[in-house]
Amino acid sequence: MTAIEPDRVVAVVGAGTMGQGIAQVALVAGHSVRLYDTVPGRAEQATTSIAGRLDRLVEKGRLDAAARESASARLHPAAELAELADSALVVEAVLERLSVKRELFAALEDIVSDDCLLATNTSSLSVTAVGGGLRHPGRFVGLHFFNPAPLLPLVEVVSGFATDATAADRAYETARAWGKTPVRCADTPGFIVNRIARPFYAEALRVYEERAADPATIDAVLRECGGFRMGPFELTDLIGQDVNEAVTRSVWESFFQDVKFTPSLAQRRLVESGRLGRKSGQGWFPYGENAAPRPRAHTAGPAPAPSSITVQGELYAASALPGLFEEAGIEVVREDDAVPDYPGWIELSNGTRLFLADGTAADDAGMPVIHFDLALDYREATRIALAPAARVEPKAVEEAVGLFQALGKDVSVIADIPGMIVARTVAMLADFALDAAAREVAAPDDIDTAMRLGVNYPRGPLDWVLELGVRWVLATLQSLHDEYPTGRYAPSQELRRLVAAREDDAS
Repeated sequence: MTAIEPDRVVAVVGAGTMGQGIAQVALVAGHSVRLYDTVPGRAEQATTSIAGRLDRLVEKGRLDAAARESASARLHPAAELAELADSALVVEAVLERLSVKRELFAALEDIVSDDCLLATNTSSLSVTAVGGGLRHPGRFVGLHFFNPAPLLPLVEVVSGFATDATAADRAYETARAWGKTPVRCADTPGFIVNRIARPFYAEALRVYEERAADPATIDAVLRECGGFRMGPFELTDLIGQDVNEAVTRSVWESFFQDVKFTPSLAQRRLVESGRLGRKSGQGWFPYGENAAPRPRAHTAGPAPAPSSITVQGELYAASALPGLFEEAGIEVVREDDAVPDYPGWIELSNGTRLFLADGTAADDAGMPVIHFDLALDYREATRIALAPAARVEPKAVEEAVGLFQALGKDVSVIADIPGMIVARTVAMLADFALDAAAREVAAPDDIDTAMRLGVNYPRGPLDWVLELGVRWVLATLQSLHDEYPTGRYAPSQELRRLVAAREDDAS
């Protein structure tokens, strides 16, 4: 199935920010575009706004003047829905309310031709439900663009229960012809990105609610150690706390209040207080010209590094650390007294052991233990988080801080919390992705592509599984499940199956 031809008309219903963005994408791709909105005058205002954005593209050298003139000539505001009759594709970007969308498409079905593709840009509603009242639901599909649509490449092409394969293929090829990166997705709550991304926000909120670290520190650790472009607190301030919380609540309710998707009370209180983020001037952080200084991440003061350490056994995901310590001039004595297949550790001179975060609390070890967090790349990371057990002497904590400062890294000491920050987040993201792939929500490659392009993750969660190993993911989640026996961290059946298969192969 080929893309919709550039000489065919594309219509967009809804002249808000998203509708304008989708219209601009179709225009630049060569289509004539009709823009309709139920509010009188809004479509005309939107066409003026789009023309202004095209002018800015010319100023930046991203569009030539002739292409700008041609695009502007092809953009037409529609005063009546009937003016969309000759459209080959209609994309709606109206209010996220099921009754409103269903009423719109029922009206469109009486206007457009039988070969017109109908698409919803919904981010939170069921595509099946939106198209459920149509006489011909086979031509109905989800085309979920990400905001701002002209800039972000990802488009989730969502097949409802009744969507014909030919309609989904045509939508996919059209998005690709428009210069986007489409991914195919089944009609599941949250689709790919909003389903799998929930732990990125939820685990940070959980760490905050347990008072293990403050928002600025949690953000810094996920950025500077985990490699994420933005921390969850600053990102939800940008998205809007009300918007992010509404998506979380929608996914949770759509999954019949599955504990894995439980919303955060702390975020609910933030929304109730009107602290919605950048748009209100205050969220987790202050914004605006006269805003108070933004809180800084907790960073330990300078501490002396040990002259030597002992590394026992394999450090697995942290295997780069011994070499980095040696490069920093610290003597590394390597021993192999650790239990086979059991994670190794770094030992300080007084016997305190440093373990990679594994889903347990440091205090569970019954000995002086300090956990250090998972890093995307220990060489490139600029910050490391440490979580000492209560029995660890202050001097040993200072020595551990100095050890990582010797690598040129900032160090944040947080409270002893199972799984710390990055490790628990990545383990949950990985398991959510494995579960989605097993349920055929999307193909594995599409899942990783969606998470990299849709929310700018430094690595697809399934790529992380390959890097860390399914045994690490399972062990981390099982330990978290033991610490919090609510079901929130219960490993998926797919994760258990993969680990069992590898054990069978090894036997």
